[in-house]
Amino acid sequence: MRASRLLSILLILQTRGRTTAETLAAEFEVSVRTIYRDIDQLSAAGAPVYADRGRSGGFQLMDGYRTRLTGLTDAEAETLFLGGLSGPAAQMGFSGAVTTMQLKLLAALPPERQAAAERLAGRFHLDPVGWYQDADEAERLPVIAQAVWTNRPIAVRYESWKGEVARTLEPLGLILKGGLWYLAARAVGASRGEPRTYRVSNILELTVGEETFERPAGFDLAAWWAETSKRFEAEIFTGTARLRLTEAGLKRLAKLGVEQARIAAAAPVAAEGWVEVEVPIESVEHAATDFQRLGAEAEVLAPEALRVAMKTSAARLSTLYAD
Repeated sequence: MRASRLLSILLILQTRGRTTAETLAAEFEVSVRTIYRDIDQLSAAGAPVYADRGRSGGFQLMDGYRTRLTGLTDAEAETLFLGGLSGPAAQMGFSGAVTTMQLKLLAALPPERQAAAERLAGRFHLDPVGWYQDADEAERLPVIAQAVWTNRPIAVRYESWKGEVARTLEPLGLILKGGLWYLAARAVGASRGEPRTYRVSNILELTVGEETFERPAGFDLAAWWAETSKRFEAEIFTGTARLRLTEAGLKRLAKLGVEQARIAAAAPVAAEGWVEVEVPIESVEHAATDFQRLGAEAEVLAPEALRVAMKTSAARLSTLYAD
């Protein structure tokens, strides 16, 4: 911890210039006396730190002294300042590490490029959560992140769509998708199968094991997630529905999903203003809920079970709003 603080102090002095002991103490949540000891330690290690006394005094580095990181071009370092990283990192318990990383990156840049990097961070921001939605409540995320990092199994009580289950998992990675956190993990058992996806907020209890496990050789989290997502989207549709829509209905259909948007874009509106399309559906229940958002701009023609579900829903609404 102290070694990390010493490096951070050195980088702060390099990027910010003269800084008071009180400011540094507040930055690292330590006492002013501790900062003075840290400065002595830096001086003993050869860092040219000196103090200016008085009301406008503080610590600073000798002119011309710079510590540089190698291996990053200016452009590469600048792009790592893109906003949005701090939020997910804080959720995982890595906010301090991100702050130190950004200081190191800033120190890697020459003075004339530091302003450009800070300007980039101030002009681009990543917000992964949809409108009118809150970030996923994942209070156990920091513990899981540490288990992922240290290759330690976790015993969990998990709420699945079938009910609560108990599992011992080997956590392989964390994914943030649309503001929701997911865990890629293998279940521990007689024979370890392929990794599966677990929503972090559905983990009700967990205990981290003392032992460690060996990660699958060559496991690529990004490639696995891309393949898993593609397979999930392909398998989720179990049937099709035939719809009759107006031009306004096509626009509403396009907002229901990627596949629906593709179908809507490829459907030419007939001269009478209506067009028929076939749309993949997950189930009659899900489709009935989704297609109610189309209002009177769409009519379900098939399957009959879905048409009946829509008629039943429309009748209930009519009764509810009748005088």
